[in-house]
Amino acid sequence: MSSKSVADVQMLSRTRRGLMLILSSPSGAGKSTISRALLKTEQDLIMSVSVTTRKPRPGEVDGVDYIFIGKPEFDRMVRDGELLEHATVFENSYGTPRQAVEDALSAGKDVLFDVDWQGAQQIKGRMPDDMVSVFILPPSIAELEKRLLSRAQDSLEVVRKRMAKAWEEISHYPEYDFVLTNHVVEDCLAETRSILHVERLRARRHSALVDQVGALRAEADTLAVAADTKGAGD
Repeated sequence: MSSKSVADVQMLSRTRRGLMLILSSPSGAGKSTISRALLKTEQDLIMSVSVTTRKPRPGEVDGVDYIFIGKPEFDRMVRDGELLEHATVFENSYGTPRQAVEDALSAGKDVLFDVDWQGAQQIKGRMPDDMVSVFILPPSIAELEKRLLSRAQDSLEVVRKRMAKAWEEISHYPEYDFVLTNHVVEDCLAETRSILHVERLRARRHSALVDQVGALRAEADTLAVAADTKGAGD
């Protein structure tokens, strides 16, 4: 047997590097609802907190929902390479601080991203092995407009802009690993959760597998030697 006990190896088999779960959709398709539900139920899943230059919406908390900063500070972070991804949406800039994500992944935490296609492309270009991407489609354009109007967060002008941009966002669906249609939010949530669970099992995320398999080989060798010894003594 190796120097590691079986218990040690079993513990190692449960360690892994975290992953980035990327959720994208046109505004109103349900990704924020699904994100909130996942965060309530999934152990080791945390939300990526983005910096943004837009003004806080009612109920949003600085440092929890977003980190609200000015345009000069945002531009500095871009120049200094501190953002994993960044984009400008409806005249406001958004970005993800890279160091916090790196620290979380190294600690075995999964990081959830609610980003548009531009952000997804940038993350894929920088850290492709650590991510899985999901695009969420609305069941229809009419339903998408209904959802945007019913949530009453934006003016009619902003809703019109979001609707005008929806098809451009939807056109990028082939760039994602998975595409779901949000007919019923509970079903779409279950499908997203299944994707997360499967991705957690990918071999490349489990660095301790080398030690685990090595210990199994050592155990097999020990048993073989014991069997040969017993056979020779009979």
